[in-house]
Amino acid sequence: MSEAIVRATLTERTVLAGQAVLAGRRRGIGSILPFVGPAVVASVAYTDPGNFATNIQAGAHYGYALLWVVLGANAIAMLFQALSAKLGIVTGRSLAELCRDRLPFPLVMGMWGVSEAAAMATDLAEFLGGAIGLSLLLHIPLLAGLCITAVATYALLFLGNRGFRPLELLVGGFVALISVCYVAELWVAPPDWGAAAVGSVVPRLPDSAALALAVGIVGATVMPHAIYLHSALMRDRMPTSSPAERRKLVRFSHREVVLALGLAGVVNMAMVAMAARAFHAGHPEVAEIETAYHTLGPLLGAGAASVFLISLLASGISSSVVGTMAGQTIMQDFLHWQTPLWLRRLVTMLPSFVVVGLGVDATQALVGSQIVLSLALPVPMLALLWFSGRRDLMGEFTVGWPAKIGAFAMAAVVLSLNFVLLCQTIWPGDG
Repeated sequence: MSEAIVRATLTERTVLAGQAVLAGRRRGIGSILPFVGPAVVASVAYTDPGNFATNIQAGAHYGYALLWVVLGANAIAMLFQALSAKLGIVTGRSLAELCRDRLPFPLVMGMWGVSEAAAMATDLAEFLGGAIGLSLLLHIPLLAGLCITAVATYALLFLGNRGFRPLELLVGGFVALISVCYVAELWVAPPDWGAAAVGSVVPRLPDSAALALAVGIVGATVMPHAIYLHSALMRDRMPTSSPAERRKLVRFSHREVVLALGLAGVVNMAMVAMAARAFHAGHPEVAEIETAYHTLGPLLGAGAASVFLISLLASGISSSVVGTMAGQTIMQDFLHWQTPLWLRRLVTMLPSFVVVGLGVDATQALVGSQIVLSLALPVPMLALLWFSGRRDLMGEFTVGWPAKIGAFAMAAVVLSLNFVLLCQTIWPGDG
């Protein structure tokens, strides 16, 4: 090994290893490792505190009945994250940059406004989640938890100054911790596997309130900011020198998306199954994260409650880091404005302090933020489908008709859910 490679940074070594794989000089099972990272970072958005809030309510109120929503939302997430990554690889541009450069200015400003609102709703959920975890763990006021979460997020974000790889590994560690916690929860409280299997494949909405919760689950699972961020992470991460290398890179990216988001989907379904097993029969009224924590102790033991809290804390801190990265990408690429990281963090965490200061129930704020995300979701979805189907932009990588039809069908489902929820909100007596 040459002295230059030995002295290279972790990020530089990752790029060199990836280029060796793309050039055919390195093969084997380990060849995927240099390409693992972007989808793992994006997958944090699919296990954030918003998921905890909606999944706990889904399991406690409806048992296993809404597992099919979680499974379907995860399939939608996989497809759109794969398309976003492909767009970044092929064009060398992020989705927000392409919108800014190729769409009419008034439309771009509208899209940016909706996407900015979605980014702030995302950060509200993630920031509050970390603060709730710290508050329960350390027995401190929620406001103090917010301050500690802010400091921790700032510290972790500065890892980005050392290249993409250290931050990818750190976020990957948080994802692994969350996953291990939920494996432990299923070990402590095994679900009814038969009922879970039926709930995963038989679509039904028990009542009108389940519809709002289903939309919240979609908003918590298919995240607008993650769609924007994935294309930005891929645009210049691994340089390619030929169409053949680009095709290989797209294949590796698709594999990573399936692995990372598949794991996130399993964690989400485990959250619902745990809540169904622990709360549905005797405590269906459990709707708040704090109540779930305090109820888990007497039901399943202090260990189960502590594991739940650790996973929530890991989720809140890691997703807050990723949410800030995404928010910065949205503003920077839509408007071509360079914003300091500290300023972006300050702006996005203000709504959380307002919510806590006004005394709004934190878990209900989390669920509400997920509904906002679901309402904003069609904007990046439709833009991504538009650009992915442009042959003048994508060339040989243009999305084929089967994938295009499937993606439009999935977008139509989200739009339909949002429309019904809007009607139900405006005319509640008719729902």
